[in-house]
Amino acid sequence: MRAMLIFGLGYSASVIAGQLREQGWTVRATGRAGDLAFEDREAVRSALAGASHVLSSVPPGDADPVLQAYGNALAGRWLGYLSSTGVYGDTGGAWVDESSPIGGGRRTARCEADLAWQALGARVFRLPGIYGPGRSPLDRVLGGRAHRIDLPGQVFSRIQVEDIASGVIAGLTAPPGVYNLADDLPASQNAVIEEACRLLGREPPPLQTLNEAGLSPEARAFYAENRRVANGKARRVLGWRPRYPTYREGLRALSAITSPTSATTAPDAASQVQR
Repeated sequence: MRAMLIFGLGYSASVIAGQLREQGWTVRATGRAGDLAFEDREAVRSALAGASHVLSSVPPGDADPVLQAYGNALAGRWLGYLSSTGVYGDTGGAWVDESSPIGGGRRTARCEADLAWQALGARVFRLPGIYGPGRSPLDRVLGGRAHRIDLPGQVFSRIQVEDIASGVIAGLTAPPGVYNLADDLPASQNAVIEEACRLLGREPPPLQTLNEAGLSPEARAFYAENRRVANGKARRVLGWRPRYPTYREGLRALSAITSPTSATTAPDAASQVQR
């Protein structure tokens, strides 16, 4: 039986669900695009009873809502959890891997949820900045929301959403544990925005300080951390290879499908809740 129940059918989980369905899986889900209401305990527990696999993309509030509501019904099946590389905190641009300490950043609840899913024997996929169709630097440039911030040495890792899906699917036959799903080239946000502008034939936005950019608190927090994320374990254990090993390949592929009319209403990455 290949039946997946997804808690939180958000941006990334929808792509995972689509790829699973193409492979013949039955997929049910809670979330804005799902067929189940998270609060309908009877319906969700019935779906759990028929699921061979469970994946959660729901971020914690004060605690993890999935574990609070349904944790006692998760045993005996494959478990997956979409976590964040934010659990590593700020490393001053140094590399992190799955053995690096966590809990030093601003995401205490996320760290606790990450550890709780590990304790249940889940495959925990730690994700950096996510981009893809409708949610990329190309869309921000076209929508007039792109910024270049004057922070020399600031480096981030990122991942194209299709590569998240292929990594999770590779994890269906992998042992429990933590896996970083990141591309091969950490880079500054400025470099990525400049590449998006080049592909679109537009001038890059001017360099600004954080104060001049007028960023939201969520966006400012994004710039408060600086790290490079290693993906060697996912390559070795999962046999995973990103289809888009750097932002250059990812943006080039997206540039063929990104339209100016859709970009003006595309949400920023910081506004996305479910992964």
